[in-house]
Amino acid sequence: MGAGPVGLVAAIDLAQRGIPTILLDDAGRIGEGSRAICFAKRTIEIFDRLGVGDRMMAKGVTWKSGKIFHGDDLISNFDLLPEPGHRRPAFINLQQYYVEQYLVEAAQETPGLELRWRNKLTSVTPRDDGVRLTIETPDGPYDLDADWVIAADGVRSTVRSCLGLEFVGQSFADRFLIVDVEMTADFPPERWFWFEPPFHSGPTALLHKQPDNVWRIDLQLPWDCDLEFEKRPDVVIPRIERMLGHRDFTIRWISIYTFHCRRLERFVHKRIIFAGDAAHQVTPLGARGANSGIQDAENIAWKLARVLRGGAGSDLIETYEIERSAAADENILRSSSSAEFIMPKSKGELDFRDAVLKLAPAAPFARRMINAGRLSTPSTYNTPLSTPDVDMWEGSAALGAPVPDVPLREASGCSRWLLDVVGSRTTLLCVGDDPIAAPTDDLAVVALGRTLSADGDFFQKRFDASPGAAYLVRPDQHLAARWRQYDAASVNQAVARLGGGP
Repeated sequence: MGAGPVGLVAAIDLAQRGIPTILLDDAGRIGEGSRAICFAKRTIEIFDRLGVGDRMMAKGVTWKSGKIFHGDDLISNFDLLPEPGHRRPAFINLQQYYVEQYLVEAAQETPGLELRWRNKLTSVTPRDDGVRLTIETPDGPYDLDADWVIAADGVRSTVRSCLGLEFVGQSFADRFLIVDVEMTADFPPERWFWFEPPFHSGPTALLHKQPDNVWRIDLQLPWDCDLEFEKRPDVVIPRIERMLGHRDFTIRWISIYTFHCRRLERFVHKRIIFAGDAAHQVTPLGARGANSGIQDAENIAWKLARVLRGGAGSDLIETYEIERSAAADENILRSSSSAEFIMPKSKGELDFRDAVLKLAPAAPFARRMINAGRLSTPSTYNTPLSTPDVDMWEGSAALGAPVPDVPLREASGCSRWLLDVVGSRTTLLCVGDDPIAAPTDDLAVVALGRTLSADGDFFQKRFDASPGAAYLVRPDQHLAARWRQYDAASVNQAVARLGGGP
């Protein structure tokens, strides 16, 4: 349910794994307005796995750095990906309608996936062996029986409403004006954030570059503002003029949003699985909404495909509940902390923030405490699907986290990337010239030796690799287990866990 980025990713992923999939949306086309624009490195890697990453990269604005100002003064800057040897950048900025367009075109070309526009859900009937949906269309209503339903139908989820489910959490009264303006400007493709901006009476402002010479501007408004008044072009345009110092721009989109940090108590209800904004909401300042929703989709897709093929029991679906609930809690915690720093509600919070901003230009410890929205990072899963480490490991490859991409080289001299080699399969990476395990229907084996080798020392540093080491990678490219020396029994047990076994 829902042909936004989350529903499209889930549907494409399932269909590419051989699961016949129907994707329903009550609209007749992709959404309007840029909405989500910041897509993180891990999300781009997921797009790569689905075959649309290059299109996103070709259109998107690449960025990794940013600046934070207090009034006119630059008080901090940051670099989200300072080291070389990565295929994808820390972030790209790309309007959501482009993301949806590329995903819709991929969906239409994917065998086994049927996309049905103007199909409006009116009722949901859970059953022990599936779900019955009643759908309204321009040609009349019909019933659809599904084995499973992924509800990715957004903040105003019809599925959630039909089941009588409510969010738990908190909402913040403060309002933010979003304006997309088209203009020619020589600002660098960075994230610029202001506390007490000199051009705006509100406490904060934000500037981001998008494709097509479009710039995203966020301006904080009073909590008790008149929403309709604030969205009027004759009110918005003077605000933007004061920020830019000129009138040489065109308004492309205006919206107002409120912070929410809330979620469903459970994401799995029998055979209905909630993902994205239908399951949880966070503040947009850390770019955690769309990115975490897409990680929901890739988490459930391989598990549901395995259950439907008979390779695992439905207990595997419960690990989605465990892993993505923890991810939602982490995102809500980070978002709530950002909201408290950006919008202090007590004298103590305000005094703390003002002290941090005052100390930041001269004190590195204070710069680290500035919270202008902790940006999205991929989730790390500490669950029964992971085999606990026995040995000590260094490097950036963390158990339960997505494996870091590294450059590889074939004996012919052709360049490869590790994540392309791993793909969407359960994969055992072996360090050595010969595979130390035989591939099976459930396990692909990749040997890093003479035929396919590390290009440079990135693999060794990031994986703390040594001869004979082995790494088990889940179908969603998270690291499930690793061993200094291959042990067949331990590998078999770890592979069984990925099937929902003991």
